[in-house]
Amino acid sequence: MQTSVNQGESGRLLAADLAIDAATRDLVDRDAAVFLHQALSTPVANAVVRAEGCRIHDAAGRSYLDLHGNGVHTIGYHHPAVVAAIEGALRDGLAFAPRRFTNLPAVRLAEKLVSVAPAGLSRVLFCPGGSEAVEMAVMLAKLHTGRWQTLAYQGTFHGAGFQAVAVGADPHFRDGLGPLLPGALHLELPDPYRNPWGWTDRERIDEEYLRQLRVTLEQQPAVAALVSEPVFYNSTVPTRGFWERVRELCTRHGVLLVFDEIYTAFGRTGAMFAAEHFVTPDILVVGKGFGGGVLPFAGIVAREPLNSVGHKSIGHYTHEKNPLCCAVATAVIETVEREGLVARARELGAHFLAGLRDLQAEFECVGNVTGLGLNLAVDLVTNRDSRRRDGDTAAALLAHCMQRGISFKLVQGNVLNLKPPLVVSRGELDEVVAALREGLRALRAGPPRGRPTVSGA
Repeated sequence: MQTSVNQGESGRLLAADLAIDAATRDLVDRDAAVFLHQALSTPVANAVVRAEGCRIHDAAGRSYLDLHGNGVHTIGYHHPAVVAAIEGALRDGLAFAPRRFTNLPAVRLAEKLVSVAPAGLSRVLFCPGGSEAVEMAVMLAKLHTGRWQTLAYQGTFHGAGFQAVAVGADPHFRDGLGPLLPGALHLELPDPYRNPWGWTDRERIDEEYLRQLRVTLEQQPAVAALVSEPVFYNSTVPTRGFWERVRELCTRHGVLLVFDEIYTAFGRTGAMFAAEHFVTPDILVVGKGFGGGVLPFAGIVAREPLNSVGHKSIGHYTHEKNPLCCAVATAVIETVEREGLVARARELGAHFLAGLRDLQAEFECVGNVTGLGLNLAVDLVTNRDSRRRDGDTAAALLAHCMQRGISFKLVQGNVLNLKPPLVVSRGELDEVVAALREGLRALRAGPPRGRPTVSGA
């Protein structure tokens, strides 16, 4: 969900800016010496010694309000309900079950997920991670429809597995692998702020992106599924009318609509699922926060007619019904409900959005602010008329905020991706806005030069 960047430069930048101590430097160096190096995760900038609530802590005693979390921190880190679920499973001696057996935690989770899912989604399957869940959804779509092609949007990331990389369209993950899965087709990512025609009329913009979809479906009768996030990775929020038309076109052409909600499920957008703002897909994919910030776990929930592939195995995973993982995932959903985190995300998201738009009014470089709930983004530009991406300012602002104990992710090189845990406080969100304001004012007084663009996995 990010564009290709030199993470090596960014890692060194942040490590230098954070002035880590000798013991942490030693651990960082040991990390670099033993792990295979790969962009977006090496070299690292610091070491975590503890993660609780909304914050991660380093060995020097500094804490960072985490608006990144790789998306797993939906209910915060080390939540008591998650800890209790783990302890209970271990105490009961039920931490694993082979596939030929069922178990109560797995059935309870399946029933719970169906009960909170959009109406009409009633069949589930679990797996170890989001990439596998996307691939299960695609295999189900292909087997059910008898077709072999997929559609997704340019620049998107739907997982690191070979089929998921093919379905997605981020060149950082695709380039250099040679031929990928045949039949993976891609459309231009709908982006009203940076639409290539320079239009401002949202209805007209939507219609052009819909025209591309309509023509593609008319010319490609072998498309089994359109795979997309309902709210795109850069927090661009399509209109409800856009998704209604997409839903209509998919139904007309016999194409299954798959929503990748690995980041947005369980309250982040101010609804239990982002789909609730728009339309109900045929298959909905969950992951990330599903594992409570402790375990890798994901799954799909699909419409009843898609229970049609009993003669095949689309998710033959060892931990398909792992009772420990299922107990944790159930605790996550119950925590979201019990603590009112959906409404909290909606209310605090509106407050956070207002603060970010105050920054937009003050600073010329804040070109666009967008998002839903606690899933927001700030697009930094060198000039509002040209909307040219300002990666230098974004990198410098990230370094400034890291020094002040606030961590977030950059996407597309210049977009601040702000996804705090849903248990964040109003005061902590105000801290974020204040740190961004302070940093932007300092940068306005003396603009950065030659800073590398920072991203992060």
